[in-house]
Amino acid sequence: MKTGPPTSQQLRAAVGRRLPDVIAPDLKVLFCGINPGLYSAAVGHHFARPGNRFWPVLHRAGFTPRLLTPGETWLLLLHGYGLTDIVPRATARADELSKEELVAGRKRLARKVRRYGPRWVAILGIGAYRAAFLQPHAEVGPQSGRLGGARIWVLPNPSGLNASHQAADLARAFRRLRLAAWRTVASVELAT
Repeated sequence: MKTGPPTSQQLRAAVGRRLPDVIAPDLKVLFCGINPGLYSAAVGHHFARPGNRFWPVLHRAGFTPRLLTPGETWLLLLHGYGLTDIVPRATARADELSKEELVAGRKRLARKVRRYGPRWVAILGIGAYRAAFLQPHAEVGPQSGRLGGARIWVLPNPSGLNASHQAADLARAFRRLRLAAWRTVASVELAT
């Protein structure tokens, strides 16, 4: 079996492919990417492209006790976290998605959130959030609205192409969500 990065032929074949959600009932946080990139779709794991900072930032922010690899995605469930995407189809770039696809993705995501009941939904990308949720002036951080009963937090896109946010900045933003999610869980447990 060949290991290593996907070939150009495998990348072309990954166009439109979907990644399975990593989801379970009653998660603390459901992380929601924009859509899978071709590299991730070709290898079958979320945030798999070298240079994507999702896994290192997740660890630096305290969500995981060690740095997970994209192939260990399922371990997130053990910590109360999951992964999905606004739009499930893989593309070379997120800007290949139409506003209509993003809005339809938000509606699909709302149904998923109602079904599984996470406490928080973390959207990974302010531009995608603004388009999908019809909130053109939204900022990174907690949002006033809810989605399918869950609170919403918008985080910067962890892609290595997002040069406006360095790894330390991303870790701080993710840490703020982790602390808010922890407070939410603690208050629910105290109330029961």
